Amino acid sequence: MKLLRLLCRHKTALGLGGLSLFGVVLLYLAKCTSEGLRPSQGGGLPHQQVARSPGGLHPPAVAPAPAPEETAFLAVLVASGPKYTERRSIIRSTWLSAAGRAPGGDVWFRFVVGTGGLTGEELRPLEVEESRHRDLLLLPDLRDSYENLTAKVLAMYVWLDQHLDFRFVLKVDDDTFVRLDVLVEELRAKEPRRLYWGFFSGRGRVKSGGKWKENAWLLCDYYLPYALGGGYVLSADLVRYLHLSRDYLNLWQSEDVSLGAWLAPVDVKRVHDPRFDTEYKSRGCSNKYIVTHKQSIEDMLEKHQTLAKEEKLCKEEVKLRLSYVYDWSVPPSQCCQRKDGIP
Repeated sequence: MKLLRLLCRHKTALGLGGLSLFGVVLLYLAKCTSEGLRPSQGGGLPHQQVARSPGGLHPPAVAPAPAPEETAFLAVLVASGPKYTERRSIIRSTWLSAAGRAPGGDVWFRFVVGTGGLTGEELRPLEVEESRHRDLLLLPDLRDSYENLTAKVLAMYVWLDQHLDFRFVLKVDDDTFVRLDVLVEELRAKEPRRLYWGFFSGRGRVKSGGKWKENAWLLCDYYLPYALGGGYVLSADLVRYLHLSRDYLNLWQSEDVSLGAWLAPVDVKRVHDPRFDTEYKSRGCSNKYIVTHKQSIEDMLEKHQTLAKEEKLCKEEVKLRLSYVYDWSVPPSQCCQRKDGIP
């Protein structure tokens, strides 16, 4: 059955990437020969629209270790950093604690940390944390920094496609709070095929300075439509496409911008959902939110406690910025008009 599932996923990638059946068979046989080298595992308002890197850098290989392949309905990848132990701890004890209550091992999760360049003294706390929780995915060939974030995210997806049989993946940052119960329930009603679900932007001008400066973006004066990186969902077939295409993908400065460009020519289902509060700063607190970015440790504790006591996310709903529903019928520069009345 496992071989059949893997072969079916290769056939899905065939439709996405235009690969020949012969090429897929070769890739499948190559995968079979490396089976012994597997790393360890440890309603709303949706609106739907039915390379190489600049410096030659590619996502690093992940050091292999023997372990059997696992199966999950939803994989959760939390991008974290070596020093953010407290953030990981609070996530385990708040929204991610719901993963352990999912029936049949439906939710699998890892905190992803690059360990390249760390000293032995810096590595030891991570080793202790991993031995205690068994939920870290360490990338030993990647130095964890913002400049390497795009390579890190692509490496996460490559590893995931190689080592987990799953239907969907949620990628979030370690300052994001998630209604995991709502997310899983809604995903059960979605087709696990070509799904790209999040809060989209299409009018972002290319940054010419600062942290997000893009020296190598030559496509146009706007970024291509992309789901903001505080949290979004991909179906497994799109992860397979990214894996097979990895050596041809340009790595731009921003990982979410890069993903939008990588998937731009692909026939995907882009679902814009205002319940994903995933911009560079939070729009406030709404009981309709599924994913909320830019949360402090105190924010996460408060949301978790309010959910437990009152079965709602917010003690009091607050709107700090207006939201929008993406208009796919107009050019991207006109896509996103903020209006009142939207979460």
